Amino acid sequence: MNHQPLIHIQIKSEPRIDSRLIADSLGVKHQNTYELIKDYKSDFEQLGIIRFQTGEIKGRGQPGRYAMLNEDQAYLLLTYSRNTAKVRALKVKLVQAFRDARKALESHQTEYLPGYHAMHDELAHLDANSRHIHMNFNRLVNKAVGIGAGERSSLPFPHKSMLVAAQFIAASAAHSASNSKEAYQKAKDALRALVPPAARLVMQEGK
Repeated sequence: MNHQPLIHIQIKSEPRIDSRLIADSLGVKHQNTYELIKDYKSDFEQLGIIRFQTGEIKGRGQPGRYAMLNEDQAYLLLTYSRNTAKVRALKVKLVQAFRDARKALESHQTEYLPGYHAMHDELAHLDANSRHIHMNFNRLVNKAVGIGAGERSSLPFPHKSMLVAAQFIAASAAHSASNSKEAYQKAKDALRALVPPAARLVMQEGK
């Protein structure tokens, strides 16, 4: 069974599930699942817009089509399946996964975004015309938390909390600086406390 996360918060900040993952979790061919969604398209559309997507081309075959379903659409799809042990187990996983996705989205909106904007507002006061310092601060925060570019949206709760804290620390450091160079150095020094000892050598790079 595929062990990828079921929920993908990637379309207008709304939790969605890939129809291919539903089919994989049920041990059925995705083409059958996709055709069922198309056959009952009007039913699914009563619960929201269906986001049809085109997958990557594998080998010489044609790119496969799939659907990103919202929570209600995912449950509707399962009601059209036989109530087997696999279907019941997936229903439980979906309830848990969508619950966690809503919590993550709420955390993103109420904790992460205010901290993100606060940090960049402080930088704008120092050097409003330079994108370079903003990018460097984002990299610095990512390094302190131990994540790469593009990984922020999929962080689990512990790492998300560290990210929020790192942004607050960086913003405070920038607030007490007189220029962007000083702000960067102060932020680097302040964020070092968040970094595991084994990874602190990486923070020394570029000093």
